Amino acid sequence: MSDSNELWTGFAGDYDRARPTPPPALLDLLTQLVGMPQPALVVDLGSGTGLSTAIWGERAEKVIGIEPNADMRIQAVRKAEGHPYAAHIEYREGLANQTGLPSGCADIVTAAQAFHWMEPASTMAEITRILRPGGLFAAYDYDWPPALNWELEQVYQEIDRRFDELLEERGLVEDLPRWPKETHLDRMRDSGHFRFTRELFLHHIEQGDAARFLEMIRTNAYNYQFKLKTITEQEIGFDRLERAAFQSLGTNPVPWYFSYRVLIGIK
Repeated sequence: MSDSNELWTGFAGDYDRARPTPPPALLDLLTQLVGMPQPALVVDLGSGTGLSTAIWGERAEKVIGIEPNADMRIQAVRKAEGHPYAAHIEYREGLANQTGLPSGCADIVTAAQAFHWMEPASTMAEITRILRPGGLFAAYDYDWPPALNWELEQVYQEIDRRFDELLEERGLVEDLPRWPKETHLDRMRDSGHFRFTRELFLHHIEQGDAARFLEMIRTNAYNYQFKLKTITEQEIGFDRLERAAFQSLGTNPVPWYFSYRVLIGIK
C-alpha cells in the first residue's frame, strides 16, 4: 500500500458509528481565534465520513471536506443529505497536499485525527496556499482510547503492543506511512508558514457500550490487517479484549471521556 487511502475501504460504516464527533467548543474556539463567528469557508482535510465536517454546517457559510477514499466520502455524502444545513456542506475527492481549491479561499482549515497520515511539508504548503492572510489551521487529535475503565485499557495496551510487534516483525510498518503526532507542533513551527502557533487542550464526553468500544478499536488499523490476514485476531489476543469489554462495560452505555490536543497555526 503506497499510502493510507485504502486503509479505510470497506470500513466507513464502522468508522462512522464508532468514532467520536468533535466537541462543540472547538468551533467556538476556532471562530473566536480567527475573529469570524461565521466563516465564509472552512476546509476539512482528510474529512473521512464527515464527522469533523458536518459540524460546521450551521456555523460556516460553506464547508468543504477533502477526502481521497471513495467509501468514506460516499458515507459522508449520504449522511449530509439529511442534514438541516446540507446546502452548506460539500465533499470533494482530493488529497491534503492537492486540494484543487483556489489560493486564499479559506478562513479556516482543519485536519481531524488525520494530520499524521499527511506528508507534512507539502501539506503545510498547500494549507497556507489556500488560507487567506490571517487564516487559521487547526490539527486536532483525541487521546486513544477514551478514558472509561482502567482495567479494560490495560488489556487494550497489551494487545496493541503485540499488534505493533507483529507489524514490525513482518515488515508491515512501511505500508502505513505515518508522522508522529508528538512532533506535529515542532514541524508547524519549523515550517515557516505560520506566524503564530500553539497547542491547547479540550475535553469531550460521549456515551458508549462494549460493542461500540470494540468497533472503535478495530478501526485503528486492525480491521485492515485482519482483512488481509497479515495479522490475525488470535495472534494479538483480541478475544481477551472482547471479554474484558463486556465484563467492564456490558450493553449499557457509560460516559467516555475524550481529551483533544489542538494545534493552532495562524498564517
